[in-house]
Order: sequence, then structure tokens, then C-alpha cells
Amino acid sequence: MADQSSRAGERYASAQILEYAARTHHPEDRALARAFEAPARHGMPEIQLGPAEGRLLGLLLRLSQARKVVEIGTLAGYSACWIARALPPGGHLWTIESNPKHAGVAAEVIGEAGFGDRVTIIRDDAVAVLSKLNDSGPFCAVFLDADKGRYDLYGRWALENLRLGGLLIADNAYLFGRLLGDSDEAKAMRRFHEEMALHFDSVCVPTPDGLAVGVKMTPAA
Repeated sequence: MADQSSRAGERYASAQILEYAARTHHPEDRALARAFEAPARHGMPEIQLGPAEGRLLGLLLRLSQARKVVEIGTLAGYSACWIARALPPGGHLWTIESNPKHAGVAAEVIGEAGFGDRVTIIRDDAVAVLSKLNDSGPFCAVFLDADKGRYDLYGRWALENLRLGGLLIADNAYLFGRLLGDSDEAKAMRRFHEEMALHFDSVCVPTPDGLAVGVKMTPAA
């Protein structure tokens, strides 16, 4: 159950409660801990998923029995490690990263975690390269955590290339609190939400910056 305050946005998660929940539900192994720490070690932006969101991502992929996954936005490979862990034998992840330094760090992190055989890092701009993946589909899941102003474009590609029942998952769905603003980025993110709602059975989970999750229900037009 919830009360009116929590429905309106109040949160009861103190630092102590968050620490207890993390310790109880998702103690990380060393490989995931090193992957999480990689941006700080390499002077990269520390904007990766949190451990709870990473575990949720992995659980959703397991529940959907995802075998072929595309990730847009690799950073240092932390979310890629969670995805790779969730894949069954023979499963594969294609992850796209345009920043050469980030892609290099991700390759090191993913290899160190023992997932190099099930992950392909594509070092290119996502809009330029996504169509080259079409022949490898249909995909079971697409995870977005890249430039927010192009989420609408990525969502359209996902609609065309996911199998029916496939998952579309997008981090930062609240756009850092700017979702309802007048910027081009906010307008693109709202288009993503609205188009997702048309074609997916969807929800926006109220994580710290929103995690949009949808199951593809209709074929692409």
C-alpha cells in the first residue's frame, strides 16, 4: 500500500534504509564492484546505473528469458556486466558506445569480469550504426542509457527490431527533473514516452531518475 504523501512524490528511503536494503538484497561480487568503480578510476563521468537499478535490469531480462539484447550507451561497462550476467548460454549483448576512451575502458571491464565472449562493443554513433544490427534481430530487449535528446529515435528503432513481447528499458526517463521543460531534449524525451505508451504495455518506475519499462504489444507500422 501507499499513502497520499508517497503517491505525491515523498520518499521514505533514508541513507540507512537504502544501505540495509542494498546489503540484504543485492550484495555485489568483486567483478561488479570493480565495474561500478571503473568510471572513478579512469576519470570518466560517474553516471552509471546504481546497483539496485542494475540488479532490477538483470532480473527483468531473466524474467523475460532474453537471449539477444542491444544496449545504447556503454560508458564503462557496468550495466553491460549486469546484462551479460542475465543472459542464458548462447545469449549475446551488442552494446554501442561512441566515445573511444569509454569503449576502451568498457572492453577492459567486461573482459575482466569474464563476459568478453558474450558481449560485442560497437564503437560508433548509435544513430549511424543501429541499422547495421537489423539483420541480427529480432531482439529480446533494448536498454537505453545514452544521449537523452535522441531517445525518441532509439525508441522507434527498438519498436521495429524487438520481437513481440520484447522489453524496452530506458534509464533517466525523468530527464534529471527537466522532462516537462521546453528544451528540444525534453520534447524528444516526451515523444519517447508517448510513442512507447502507444506500442508497449509500459510503466515508468519511480527510481531516482525514472526507469521506463515496456513490453512490445504491437508490430511496427
